[in-house]
Amino acid sequence: MITASSKKRENIAEYLLYMWQIEDIIRAYGLDIDKIRENIIDRYSNLDDAQRKEMLDWYESLIDMMRREGVEKSGHLQLNRNVLLDLHRLHQSLLGNPKFAQYSAEYYKTLPFIVEIRAKAGENKKDELESCFDALYGILMLRLQGKEISSETQTAAAQISRFLAMLAGYYKKDYNNELQLEEE
Repeated sequence: MITASSKKRENIAEYLLYMWQIEDIIRAYGLDIDKIRENIIDRYSNLDDAQRKEMLDWYESLIDMMRREGVEKSGHLQLNRNVLLDLHRLHQSLLGNPKFAQYSAEYYKTLPFIVEIRAKAGENKKDELESCFDALYGILMLRLQGKEISSETQTAAAQISRFLAMLAGYYKKDYNNELQLEEE
């Protein structure tokens, strides 16, 4: 919760990957708040009672949303899908604006990797941005499991990361009303 708020302000791409990980952690504990309290919240020894309660409430609200939205086993919360929609809208605006040629160039450098990811997805195709996030999340999970990652995958991940970092930077500027999308 504390990490999520700071990531959302500073880097929306990291925030989204973090929130996907939180969804999976909640699933791993069977949406059981007692297990989450015992294995996650209680391990934060530096929290006071109010912070601990706030964290507990945050996890409980996420569990409740997951149940109401039917994503107990897989899928993403609407609040996370909304972030993807916001990023998609910004992505389209940036691509359509000649002032952001550098962004378009980064996107076109990333496009072959996106095409490859989507081809491997078979019938489970997602939009381009979600495919990028899926790829990075999958690599994160492999790293956490200590599995080897091929050099081709590392190359793809590096390019996708550069592209999403650029998009996240523009998102932060847009969020802070510092991005001029319209022609002056």
